[in-house]
Amino acid sequence: SYFLNLIGQIATFGMLAIALDLIWGYAGILSLGHGLFFAVGGYVIAMHMVKVSYIATGTPPDFMLFMGWDALPSYYRGLEYSGYAIILGVVLAAILAFVIGFTAFRSRVVGVYFAILTQAFVYVAMLLMFRNDTGFGGNNGMTGFTELFGLPLAERKSVALLSAVSILTVALVLAVLARLVTSRFGQLLIAIRDDEARLRFLGHETLWIKLAVWGLSAVIAAVAGMLYVPQVGIINPRVLAPDLSLEIAVWVAIGGRGSLSGAFFGAVLISAFKFVLTAVVPDLWPFILSGLVLLVVVLLPNGLTDLPAAMAARLKGRGR
Repeated sequence: SYFLNLIGQIATFGMLAIALDLIWGYAGILSLGHGLFFAVGGYVIAMHMVKVSYIATGTPPDFMLFMGWDALPSYYRGLEYSGYAIILGVVLAAILAFVIGFTAFRSRVVGVYFAILTQAFVYVAMLLMFRNDTGFGGNNGMTGFTELFGLPLAERKSVALLSAVSILTVALVLAVLARLVTSRFGQLLIAIRDDEARLRFLGHETLWIKLAVWGLSAVIAAVAGMLYVPQVGIINPRVLAPDLSLEIAVWVAIGGRGSLSGAFFGAVLISAFKFVLTAVVPDLWPFILSGLVLLVVVLLPNGLTDLPAAMAARLKGRGR
């Protein structure tokens, strides 16, 4: 059960890396706040599980006892229905992405300034979620989930099913986006990345193209969060910590920016290393990760996708 759960979690991280690579690798838009959309999906599905558990058992969640509330806040209304919870998570992520994207793209905020802006949003959201009176669990977060869509989360078959759904979902996302980035829309994204000013001069309104891909990326990240939280069994403001959003960029950089499969394998590789090394040498993990980043940046500027070409060139040089 532990390894099935671990595989499912890593698959959701892979989906999160794909979401970032879609906008960074193809459109040249670096986001250092993608943990925000991941958290939106995670918190909404956590609210659904809390509401279902409260209705089934009558036992209030910890944050209600702490605040002395006798009922859940009004914005929990309807969240006992799984379909509504999924739609709400997707819609909230899309609306939030539209607000951030429209504000930034319309003002031509690009490059490092946009990255800083997204980091600021995720930090503000983290500070908000630390408040105990928000109804989202405060500092301790939300936990104690017992079932999802009628499946007892403690049973092994439920763990296996969630892991399988995570793998199938990330495979579907990869397949759909692989077609998208090779379409005319994908060509426009690459044109925005390489020379947005020239594309505007040719008559293309880049604002709506960027908003479309930014919103799609946010929705994918939110779906990843919905799949992640039931498997890890808890969500708290740490999921909104800026270092997680930075780590997502590291996954993509190591795997290979501009390669959806490369970003996925970068996330899988680094996450697997992290699970192992934080259990063995937790204090050394940040230094090991930093060393990996430096190694890749110096030797493989395009990430691990450069590795086959680099090895072939090296072998060719030896042959000569």
